[in-house]
Amino acid sequence: MSVRAVRSKLPGEFVDELYRAFPISEADRILRGFARRRYVTLRANTLKATVDEVLSELKRAGVKCQRVPWYSDALVIQNKREQYIESLELYVQGKVYLQSLSSMIPPLVLAPQPGETVLDIAAAPGSKTTQMAALMQNRGRIVAAEIDRMRAERLMFNLERQGVTIAEVFTRDGVIVADEFPESFDRVLVDAPCSGEGLFIASQPATYNHWSRRMCKRCAVSQRRLFDAAARALKPGGAMVYSTCTLNPDENELMVESFLKRWDHEFEVLPMKLQVQGWAPALEQVKGRIVMPEIRHTRRVFPSQLMEGFYVALLAKKG
Repeated sequence: MSVRAVRSKLPGEFVDELYRAFPISEADRILRGFARRRYVTLRANTLKATVDEVLSELKRAGVKCQRVPWYSDALVIQNKREQYIESLELYVQGKVYLQSLSSMIPPLVLAPQPGETVLDIAAAPGSKTTQMAALMQNRGRIVAAEIDRMRAERLMFNLERQGVTIAEVFTRDGVIVADEFPESFDRVLVDAPCSGEGLFIASQPATYNHWSRRMCKRCAVSQRRLFDAAARALKPGGAMVYSTCTLNPDENELMVESFLKRWDHEFEVLPMKLQVQGWAPALEQVKGRIVMPEIRHTRRVFPSQLMEGFYVALLAKKG
C-alpha cells in the first residue's frame, strides 16, 4: 500500500498533524509503517520456562520464530497468527505472553531488580506487570493499579496464569493508589493511557476510527494526573519510566517537558542504556519551538512491520 493510499484511509486531521509535527521523510516513514500487518511477537515467561524450552515447544508445534538481538526473552513469529499461538498448550500454561516488541521496552528501560518495590500505575491488561515480575524473579513487590473493574479482572487472570506471586492489584484510580504510598517505591512505571496512534494499521479501521483531537486532549489530562501522582509515590533516588504507544508530541515530548517544569529541578531525564534496533531520537522542535535540551535523552520507536509506534522517557528523582 502506497503512502498516498494510507493517507486516504486515516483521519485527515491526524494526517495533517503528523506532517506538521514531523519532517516529510519521517511522516512518510510512519505512514509506510501503517501499511502492513505486523508480525506476531511474544515473550518467553521465564517464571515458568526457559527460552530454550519455549523454542523447543514452538518448533514441535510447527512455529518458525526468530530471536530478538536486544532482548533474549523476545521472539518474532514468522509463520503463524495470534489465534494459533493461543491454541497451544504452552500459551495456556502461561509459558509465553503475546506482546508487541515495543511494549517490552518500558520494563527493560525501567529495569526493576529483585527485592525492589515497584508501582505500575495503569497496569491492565498486565503485559508489562508480568514482564517486570519476571525481571524481578518474583522477588520484591509490585503494586498494580487499574481503575476499570473488568480490565482489573483480566489483569488478575494474567498474573495468575503467568505465575506472578509478587503483584497486588488495586482496582482504583492509579492517582489514589499512588497517593496512599507517598515516596514508597524504588521504581514506577507510567505506561499512560493514550490516543494509540502508534498502533494504527491502515487496513484495519478499528485501530484508528476512534481517533479524534478531542480524545488526544482528554488523554493528556489523564497523563498529567498519573505522571504527577507517580512522582509523589517515587522515593528520592528512584527511577521512573513514562511511556505511550502514540506519536503525538503533546502526549510525548511536551508532556515530559511540562512535567519537568512543574517539578522544577526535582527530576532529571536519564540516557537509556538499552540499544533497540529502530530507536529514533525525540523531536527537538515542536510547533516551531525548540524543546528543553533534556528531552534529547528520550526515545521514539516508529511503527513498522515489526514494531508499534512508541515513546519512552526515563527519569530519576533527585535526592
